[in-house]
Amino acid sequence: MDTQRPGWDEYFASITKQVATRATCLRRKVGAIIVKDKRILTTGYNGAPMDVRNCLERGICLREELGVPSGQRHEICRGLHAEQNAIIQAAFHGVNIRDSVLYCTNQPCVQCAKMVINSGIRKIYYFNDYPDELAQELLSEAGVEMEKLEL
Repeated sequence: MDTQRPGWDEYFASITKQVATRATCLRRKVGAIIVKDKRILTTGYNGAPMDVRNCLERGICLREELGVPSGQRHEICRGLHAEQNAIIQAAFHGVNIRDSVLYCTNQPCVQCAKMVINSGIRKIYYFNDYPDELAQELLSEAGVEMEKLEL
């Protein structure tokens, strides 16, 4: 009988990775969960807004069609990022996420970083780097802690 329990970070990391499997993006599967007091408040994955056809359904990525490089022109996309969807779910359901923690499969981009800051999230755990220096600068300046998990 296995008597080992995962630590909290390992536990939330595994759930975050599972959430990413729901993503409808053809380029990258990203998951995010917002946690407070060791309780999951909301989840989010990257994909199109409600009632809008996603890239899986369309069978093609708009960004690929237009030749938009990764990390540029985020507004040219049918989808929202996982972090955005997790924050929006909190607003949609009236869940207070001030002073919470975000677990995300990827380091946030600058758009997500700004939303994280203004929503009151205080710490981000992420697994994969994302090269966005402005996001890192804004998060640091706002006092949002970042920690890369090697799980």
